[in-house]
Amino acid sequence: MNHRDDLAQSLITRQEELEAQLADPGLYEDQARYRAVVREHAALEPAVTAIREYRALQGRLEEARALLEESSELGDEPELEELLRDEVEQLEAELEASLGDLDDKLIPPDPSDLRDVVLEIRAAAGGDESALFARDLWDMYSRYCESRGFEIDLVEVNESELGGLRELVAVISGQAVYGRLRFESGAHRVQRVPRTESQGRIHTSTATVAVLPEVDEVELEIDPNDLRVDTYRASGAGGQHVNKTSSAIRVTHLPTGIVVTCQDERSQHRNRDKAMAVLRARLLEQEETRRDAALASERRSLVGTGDRSERIRTYNVGQNRVTDHRIGLTLYRLDQVLAGDLDLVIDPLIRAARGQELRQDAIPDLDDDDDGL
Repeated sequence: MNHRDDLAQSLITRQEELEAQLADPGLYEDQARYRAVVREHAALEPAVTAIREYRALQGRLEEARALLEESSELGDEPELEELLRDEVEQLEAELEASLGDLDDKLIPPDPSDLRDVVLEIRAAAGGDESALFARDLWDMYSRYCESRGFEIDLVEVNESELGGLRELVAVISGQAVYGRLRFESGAHRVQRVPRTESQGRIHTSTATVAVLPEVDEVELEIDPNDLRVDTYRASGAGGQHVNKTSSAIRVTHLPTGIVVTCQDERSQHRNRDKAMAVLRARLLEQEETRRDAALASERRSLVGTGDRSERIRTYNVGQNRVTDHRIGLTLYRLDQVLAGDLDLVIDPLIRAARGQELRQDAIPDLDDDDDGL
């Protein structure tokens, strides 16, 4: 067996273990463990399906080769031999194509890819223009989410006087949201003539984006004694209720000083739930950042670390150009990207990350003499 065989068999074995756990009624008593098992099982499914399909194709090819060899030895049915030869050639071509698809799936996605996310956008350098750029980024992400069928739940919106965004926090849910948006974390830079500039000079402004996987309450317990919860009257648009009810929530995590506010909902209870979801995501991010700091050299990858301060992308409006600095990708289709066609950038990032994982796992080249599996 080669390395590809070993990896494939380990995935099948793991999937069988997960299926056995799912069949155990006791699993449902531990909701955190149950969610983890379901998430990992779903993440492994595409790879395991591809492995089984490849092995079935191998079996058909071996059978066809055996029949061709038998027919050649008999030598009395040339038409049958020709048909078998054509079938072998077709199956060989299908097997080669299947092997390429298999290698794309042998490194299964991180189970976290299936999670919903907390998306945070903040204006950074550039004053009013930075806030306007943050608004453009939010418009881009909201259009992308709409095209993907993701649901958006606003938590906090802090607008500037000119209609930009100083800060926006939203929970985005749907099918594998984190897997699509995880590489958006970092500093985004725009180069353009600001709307506030009368001289027509090109300015550079930045905004930061953070994409945090949402954490279930049972996965991260927070001591109620570590929280200070304040209520106040919501301000801004929203109707008469904003001035009559103290529905807005401010949650402070005392040990870390993390503060989350939410006033988007009329219900104080609903605002508290949303604020707690954001708090859990931020606490997990803080813990992972602390843990990864000790493994910085191992954690650093082709697509970056996900740090908010890391410059990841430049949007040059005058040249209709978008450049992702992590993989050296440059597209002259900025108008399409800002209109929500973000897969133009996301798909190459995902391919680059998975290609790196495949190289790190040392899967043999496709022309390896040992087909394996």
